[in-house]
Amino acid sequence: MEAFETDVRSRCTPFKNGSNSELTDDAPPQEYCTTFADVQEAATRIRNIAHRTPVLTCSTMDEMVSSDCEKSVKLFFKVEAMQKTGSFKFRGALNAVKCLLSETEQEQNENAKNEINPLQVVTHSSGNHAQALALAAKLASTESILCNVHATIVMPRGAPEIKKRAVEGYGAEIILVENTNEAREEKADVVVAERGASFIHPSEDPRVIAGQGTVCLEMVEQCAQIMMIPNAADSTSNKKSAPLDIVVIPVGGGGLASGNIIALRGLLGDSVKIVLAEPQELNDAKRSFYGKSLVGHDPNNLLNSVADGLKTTLGPNTWPIVRDMADDVMTVSEAAILRATKLVWERLKVCIEPSAGVGVAVVMGEEFRQRYIVGNNDGNEVLKIGIVLCGGNVDVVKVAKMMVAVV
Repeated sequence: MEAFETDVRSRCTPFKNGSNSELTDDAPPQEYCTTFADVQEAATRIRNIAHRTPVLTCSTMDEMVSSDCEKSVKLFFKVEAMQKTGSFKFRGALNAVKCLLSETEQEQNENAKNEINPLQVVTHSSGNHAQALALAAKLASTESILCNVHATIVMPRGAPEIKKRAVEGYGAEIILVENTNEAREEKADVVVAERGASFIHPSEDPRVIAGQGTVCLEMVEQCAQIMMIPNAADSTSNKKSAPLDIVVIPVGGGGLASGNIIALRGLLGDSVKIVLAEPQELNDAKRSFYGKSLVGHDPNNLLNSVADGLKTTLGPNTWPIVRDMADDVMTVSEAAILRATKLVWERLKVCIEPSAGVGVAVVMGEEFRQRYIVGNNDGNEVLKIGIVLCGGNVDVVKVAKMMVAVV
């Protein structure tokens, strides 16, 4: 698919010194850490290793969202729960590892080294990024002729055993530390210093962000095929033929959100509305967006959300992209998240995690209906809404018990 012709790349050059100030008409163009070209290159780089995940539809859920509205709604679900390791995180980890591997191989060729040392990568994570980097290192190693990749994952001792076993099963080395962010960061710094390892941040690394952006790069093309739109790139000048009118993306640390904002603006320009979704209990992105200044979680916030994959906050690389190019950030209650997750289990027959249910909950909510569906006069007979189902790593028994209380 061709890119939108407006110069999005000029808006998306490498980010420097993350400023939280507003842009003005006479201000220089904002620089970002990742470009649309980076996302396109990532798609080529991870092709044939990462899954091209399916886009599903559900007429029952379409009718539920458009009930009592003059406009019909068509929902498209991008199922990253079916990605390797069970989440979108594999895309970014793989892109980062392959970028580093390419640089290492080039250096070894130029220096004509006889002794080949493995590429060392490290991160700290107790969740999806840990598994993603472990598998990315393993699979990238099998492709490389010159160099193996050794992944070290710093994990808290309290991490679930099932996740530890998964990381070990993918061949990574685990270093256990105390259950604090400080302990994890300190140990990762030690590994970087002692082994000359490259640290791969789960959401702030530009290569990770570019890899995550391939989610919507695929989804736009897939939705165009479903809607039988011959060339979706032409739809930027004709909104009636756009493959998607609104895209809803969960937001935590912002790697998924910012990468796909870059992809969507590159493909569809301003013809698409981009809505980010987060739990009310983890509302740092909404407070940052509407306050026009980056904030973290309130110190008194216990971070008690079933959508535990969204606890991370925006950072200096992801925040400027969200601030400048997203259209909205909406929040939903814990009960709404559980109901939406259950609905996807029942209707789409896909076992998503509650973090993926957050975007569905937003679209099913009355606030979204009133803001984007009721009274929508854009001239389209059907409002086309894409929802990213970010992952499916869930304790089914535990979450099912929680669902009983809200149904």
